[in-house]
Amino acid sequence: MKWLRWFHDYAAHPEPRTALANLVALLIVSNQPFYPLYVYWLVGAPAWVTLVSFLSTPFFFAVPAVARRNALAGRVLLCVTGTLNTVLCVWAVGEASGVGMFYFACILIGVLLFRASERAAMAICAGLPVAAFWFLRHRLGAPLHTFSADEYSSLVTLHAVSVGSLIAFVGYKASTSIAAASE
Repeated sequence: MKWLRWFHDYAAHPEPRTALANLVALLIVSNQPFYPLYVYWLVGAPAWVTLVSFLSTPFFFAVPAVARRNALAGRVLLCVTGTLNTVLCVWAVGEASGVGMFYFACILIGVLLFRASERAAMAICAGLPVAAFWFLRHRLGAPLHTFSADEYSSLVTLHAVSVGSLIAFVGYKASTSIAAASE
């Protein structure tokens, strides 16, 4: 259980929004190794294309370290990394996979992590996924692998459940941690 204590200590931050950002970043890091396995279970060997998602792992992992030095920078890093990871995954597995639904989670995180006095950061972090979706849509070229219609259907289900779970987790944690701090 020593690793659990380390995880808790690494994610801890006195400011609730930053603590939430740290927790979300580490949740994503802890789930990233399973993503290629889930895709492999659904589509077999072509799941190798999802390995590109590991390019973002060091940036997600760095969020708590950056937040210790500058809380705002740590929260912005989470938002930017989440958006760029989504762009990378859309490029790798294609729009038809539904992985672009992660833009919704990025938008939610971009809104919840900032105070009213940080409106500029909020606008950038919530607007970046919207801009990425609109400006990069249909411009990323062919995905690294084209899946069958049934495989795309399975991938859409996987991504919808994943995004829904992430949104529910972030919403729940935000309502409990941020609300408790403001009371």
